[in-house]
Amino acid sequence: MAASAARADCSEEALAAALADVPELARLLETDPYLKPFAPDFQRRYKRFNETLNNIGENEGGIDKFSRGYESFGVHRCADGGLYCKEWAPGAEGVFLTGDFNDWNPFSYPYKKLDYGKWELYIPPKQNKSLLVPHGSKLKVVIRSKSGEILYRISPWAKYVTREGDNVNYDWIHWDPEHPYKFKHSKPKKPRGLRIYESHVGISSYEGKIASYKHFTCNVLPRIKDLGYNCIQLMAIMEHAYYASFGYQITSFFAASSRYGTPEELKELVDTAHSMGITVLLDVVHSHASKNSEDGLNMFDGTDSCYFHSGPRGNHDLWDSRLFAYSSWEVLRFLLSNIRWWLEEYYFDGFRFDGVTSMLYHHHGMGEGFSGDYHEYFGLQVDEDALVYLMLANHLVHTLYPDSITVAEDVSGMPALCSPISQGGGGFDYRLAMAIPDKWIQLLKEFKDEDWNMGNIVYTLTNRRYLEKCIAYAESHDQALVGDKTLAFWLMDAEMYTNMSVLTPFTPVIDRGIQLHKMIRLITHTLGGEGYLNFMGNEFGHPEWLDFPRKGNNESYHYARRQFHLTDDDLLRYKFLNNFDRDMNKLEERCGWLSAPQAYVSEKHEGNKIIAFERAGLVFIFNFHPSKSYTDYRVGTTLPGKYPFYTDAAEYGGHQRLDHNTDFFSEDFKHNERPFSLLAYIPSRVGLILQNVDMPN
Repeated sequence: MAASAARADCSEEALAAALADVPELARLLETDPYLKPFAPDFQRRYKRFNETLNNIGENEGGIDKFSRGYESFGVHRCADGGLYCKEWAPGAEGVFLTGDFNDWNPFSYPYKKLDYGKWELYIPPKQNKSLLVPHGSKLKVVIRSKSGEILYRISPWAKYVTREGDNVNYDWIHWDPEHPYKFKHSKPKKPRGLRIYESHVGISSYEGKIASYKHFTCNVLPRIKDLGYNCIQLMAIMEHAYYASFGYQITSFFAASSRYGTPEELKELVDTAHSMGITVLLDVVHSHASKNSEDGLNMFDGTDSCYFHSGPRGNHDLWDSRLFAYSSWEVLRFLLSNIRWWLEEYYFDGFRFDGVTSMLYHHHGMGEGFSGDYHEYFGLQVDEDALVYLMLANHLVHTLYPDSITVAEDVSGMPALCSPISQGGGGFDYRLAMAIPDKWIQLLKEFKDEDWNMGNIVYTLTNRRYLEKCIAYAESHDQALVGDKTLAFWLMDAEMYTNMSVLTPFTPVIDRGIQLHKMIRLITHTLGGEGYLNFMGNEFGHPEWLDFPRKGNNESYHYARRQFHLTDDDLLRYKFLNNFDRDMNKLEERCGWLSAPQAYVSEKHEGNKIIAFERAGLVFIFNFHPSKSYTDYRVGTTLPGKYPFYTDAAEYGGHQRLDHNTDFFSEDFKHNERPFSLLAYIPSRVGLILQNVDMPN
């Protein structure tokens, strides 16, 4: 069945054929019967994935061997002290190696041309057996294009590049240390409930400079551990020439960014995180690449079609970047090997795939609203080359390391993206719940507190596909960027600079901001998904947006930093939000609501502004009313027993309106379709967590 034939009906014969070809498709269709008309699409996707995997097996000896391209491509020291070099440059007329080692003679070491656009070079060792190209040497690949132009390039497989002084372009440095870092700690087991601290090494200091891997290891990792996060997602690690791109315009895919330090120091960071039981995810950008040619992939062999689609299909107009040709054999080798490299060389525990929506569709999501109509996810608009690549990448990751985690940044909500490949799905473990932060920003921008719609909040937090896990978040780095505002800034704005001292009384703005900041995070954490994410600094209401040095701000680092010292100042109220975030995470660790089935919402009362639900044996009650408190408010529950309160404490900037030593007993009184109920005092702008004392902690 052709991709254009996505329609509202599917013949019995076509359905039977799809069920026969896709091993567990029946389970997917049982979970979501509305996908039955599109069974042939899942069949075609799965068959293409399987055919590619089988072709890799027949021609390359399997995906294990295929994904080790970094062991032969690039530049490698041989056992005899010589050098073996290999590149893929199908559009080149000649390929040469030059550098410090031959006084930059461009043509003294020519590569030999092989089949399929590959080139190789072996340089024998020196007579005295010393290294021909020692660690730290500068190198360049020289390309003679078909037009006769001589081009100096960095190998796509370069493991370390750096920029010296005021140089515009990066230099390729041969990284071959005598004593490479040896990992001391094993990888942690996959977390039961994923609590992600989204991190950027460069901005992790309060100083106006680029922070280092070592700084992050020594100063930030202990904070993350104390806050109760069990996973960090490292942004902007793959080398990018333009710092202000936030790491999303990659120039060297195998090189860890040198602006923060050396590869060995990044390995130490990952190893130290593992020693703390913290899982480490890499923000991987395979959705596009920088247009740079002298220190990037673009025009590597003198053509626009080496790693990318030629012509308009190879350009992303909105991002001004190049788009990979995912059906190309060598591009598949390059990208799958890149995945393998970060797992094997740096011991990362998985990936957050950036820009998945752009990959999945030929329109790249531009101008698309994604209403939820299933026809939007099938048909000619889907780039099945890219989808098959993502399936291969997930297969590789989960085959190599079963405890690895993959997260898709997909705003479209493509069905089955986070279902197993055996069901015809994409194979991701999680997707980001990207509608949730948009909802909170919309409420704060467009509505008065008394006009917030409880049903709409609940709908946004619970609107996710059954059995496809979501990472919920109130805000990420996107909301912290200049041009937008963090939740804390929307709530408190300029008063964050003047009225955050504990020596002054609460102003109405600061009081509202602190209470709603906690409530928004708590209800997102408990109701919004099977994982939770926070961007560094936002947990304590970081008072400034994020803006990297650029011409528009006179290359200032003032906003490219995180002021963690604010939480350490006992005279500032930032500590209250930090304490709350820490204890919220640690309570989840004990109670496990992220790994529990989706919550049962028993109440969403518009007039009272009350939301109540149960999850993981806990009762959650939120009163979003700006002024009304309720005495003896009846809330339904399935669990009889004794319930102590948890919230509104002084250490969280609360008003201590709740006595945490008071116990409330449920009654055998049915309410809101629950067999039991209890009466609770619910102050305004407070979220409560009630735990049955008979339940294990």
